[in-house]
Amino acid sequence: MEPAIFITFLVFLPLLFILISRRSSKRLPPGSLGFPIIGQSLSMLRAMKANKAEEWLQERVRKYGPISKLNLFGTPTVFLHGPAANKFIYTCSEKLMANKQPASIRRIIGERNILELSGDDHRRVRAALVSFLKPETLKQYVGRIDEEIRFHLKNHWYGNNEIKVMPLMKSLTFNVICSLLFGIERGPRRDTLVKLFEEAMEGVLSVPINFPFTVFNGSLKASEKIKSIIMELIHDKREKLEKNGVSSNEDLIMSLLSMKDETSDSHVLSDDEIVDNIFVVMVAGHDTTSILLTFLIKLLADNPTVYNLVLKEQEEISRGKALGELLAWEDLAKMKYTWKVAMESLRINPPVFCSFRTVLQDIEYGEYIIPKGWQVIWASCMTHMDENIYSEPTKFNPLRLESQATSPPPYSFMAFGGGPRMCPGYEFARIETLTMIHNLVNAFAWKLSLKDNFFGRNPMPVFHQGLPVQIQLKKSSDAIQIYQF
Repeated sequence: MEPAIFITFLVFLPLLFILISRRSSKRLPPGSLGFPIIGQSLSMLRAMKANKAEEWLQERVRKYGPISKLNLFGTPTVFLHGPAANKFIYTCSEKLMANKQPASIRRIIGERNILELSGDDHRRVRAALVSFLKPETLKQYVGRIDEEIRFHLKNHWYGNNEIKVMPLMKSLTFNVICSLLFGIERGPRRDTLVKLFEEAMEGVLSVPINFPFTVFNGSLKASEKIKSIIMELIHDKREKLEKNGVSSNEDLIMSLLSMKDETSDSHVLSDDEIVDNIFVVMVAGHDTTSILLTFLIKLLADNPTVYNLVLKEQEEISRGKALGELLAWEDLAKMKYTWKVAMESLRINPPVFCSFRTVLQDIEYGEYIIPKGWQVIWASCMTHMDENIYSEPTKFNPLRLESQATSPPPYSFMAFGGGPRMCPGYEFARIETLTMIHNLVNAFAWKLSLKDNFFGRNPMPVFHQGLPVQIQLKKSSDAIQIYQF
């Protein structure tokens, strides 16, 4: 090699390397991955427990823009923000992103649940769940849900001057799930299951290091016991199905066990898939609906005008019923204003704050590359409080979604997800919420016991004091209905 060429090569090679490195680094979103494994996990969890997670993420948006990199729960991560990000994620090809959760969630709930699966497996499992959770099936269970709610009010509200709303709502929703979806009678098995479930949920968002005495370790142990109980239920119900030929729609587990592929005559879901997806239904049905009901009770106490409009709608429905008559599907269709109140509650206080996906191949998003193997996190509900989308976003206004003029743009209201990942339990949540509010406003008046009711996220909202309220039974025939069954 000529000396001049060699010297030129030595001079420009480092420069070329620097230019290539800068070009490559610029293709990654801005931000820092922090310390190995831990990254920003503990910082985010602290913010969630202090109910400052949205502020924590907004600070990232101010610092880096709507896309940035970080490290969460042992995995390099990209955070995306805004309606465009919501649309991108909910409509992204399954070849680019998989619905894979952080290791802590995956190991506690299971590998074969609907939150983990993609492609044909996701469509197969989703179709199996929807076949039971669709309106045509659920409409026949409205009376049973109403009965379970009246039993709850009779045993936990009646005769008390003060109650703590959040633990009671969690008890109610868990009992409804056990009764309607799992077919578990009241007794020791239910009591054991609810305690184990609460222990399992403690570690769903945690650094997945399985050392003795850690929260994650305790959650894993509780999860194993829960799955053992569910597997026992599956065996009992399969035996009952084979012996007695019980209706496949008796409960969700029975429905899933009954499903067979028309072409191969094989079962649509394996036992492991039923176990993992029953676990997911427990999470969705227990936590999300109980949180919605808790915030609804608080918001109705804070907004007397809204409470009176809900009461008026529910009293009108009661006047068309005989004393003690259970609600029917047709009654729920008349609760239009009440459901608008529920949707506005979900806008302001969404139970689920953030979600995750795993990148299957390099994705170009804007001017950046999201590398294969990384995970994506987004908090779709952050658009709910965007003043550029919603006028006075902190104001509770159930009619804001009523007209076309005030309705938000697409992918700005994400209470139940979007696209092919829309929550399959939407209708079940609607029935349970409307039925509870109907019974509650007709039978009780209440006011908040505390001026300040603080809550944090763990990972879902938890009121520090349980939201105590002072309650009073109304002296009317409508109030008596909840005890006439």
